[in-house]
Amino acid sequence: MLKIGVLGAGHLGKIHIRLLAQSEKYELVGFYDPMTENAKNVSQDLGVKAWDDINALIDAVDVVDVVTPTTHHFECVMSAIEKGKHVFVEKPIAFSMEQAQKMIDALHDKGLKGQVGHVERFNPAFTAVRPFINKPAFIEAHRLSEFNPRGTDVPVVLDLMIHDLDAILSIVDSPVKTLTASGACVISDTPDIANARIEFENGCVANLTTSRISMKNMRKTRIFQRDAYIAVNFLKKEAEIFRMHDAPANPDPYSMILTNAEGKSKQIVFDKPEAPQNNAILDELETFAMAIKNDTTPIVTFEDGTRALKVALDIVRDIDLHVSKIEKARNI
Repeated sequence: MLKIGVLGAGHLGKIHIRLLAQSEKYELVGFYDPMTENAKNVSQDLGVKAWDDINALIDAVDVVDVVTPTTHHFECVMSAIEKGKHVFVEKPIAFSMEQAQKMIDALHDKGLKGQVGHVERFNPAFTAVRPFINKPAFIEAHRLSEFNPRGTDVPVVLDLMIHDLDAILSIVDSPVKTLTASGACVISDTPDIANARIEFENGCVANLTTSRISMKNMRKTRIFQRDAYIAVNFLKKEAEIFRMHDAPANPDPYSMILTNAEGKSKQIVFDKPEAPQNNAILDELETFAMAIKNDTTPIVTFEDGTRALKVALDIVRDIDLHVSKIEKARNI
């Protein structure tokens, strides 16, 4: 079994610690958290050793799981890589493109494996529809959350929208051509609500809306492509597929048949693919262990995480310009 240590024991870090303690792929050596009192409480609650020396913990393991605030990702990841350890790091991979590229270069120089925690890639609803997605033409994503002070240290784009950005980038096989974005700061000093329109070079368009000040939670993505409409509910872990085929000459009387203006008839076929319930966080961690053991490419590479970060940062910059214009107009 691979020995693993967790850096960070906040809300998500505790989840990682609890799951890794149950994993059959890893031996959890312990965790490190600079907040002494929190580390003590987590250690007592979960029965896992709290290390008081981060370097000693890194030395003692094969894999380092970085679940710290984003501002500390770079230093933690680089420390692990320098000591020859494989690294799993939560999203976003880093706070800047420069940091992310240095992490990639260091990882490759050492011949190590790295994975980024874009957990929605492992959502059973998303994995269930992946085989049916073929050259999407239009994608619409809504990710709305009730307000929670946790995570407001970064713009909502880096906190929430980046989940959908990574998922969309994984199914659209084309570079980003242009993007426009807008947003607003409502409760936080950084935008709490954002909308982005991304056009890819192959013509696909994605429209994303994200909010952390909503009255209810929603995580839905709709994918439109030739002869198919695919709906993914990441929150409920459910998916629906509506496909259109050429209508048979003698359709069943209960069939759904549509005829367009050109007189072509299509039969609508509904499918609800099975989405076996899983723990996506445990799955992403354990598939990383398999990639290390089998010397295969991790499902979400550092390059994948960096691509999502670049688009996210471009959106943040566009939103900042939008917000500045509003503030300037307000002060005139």
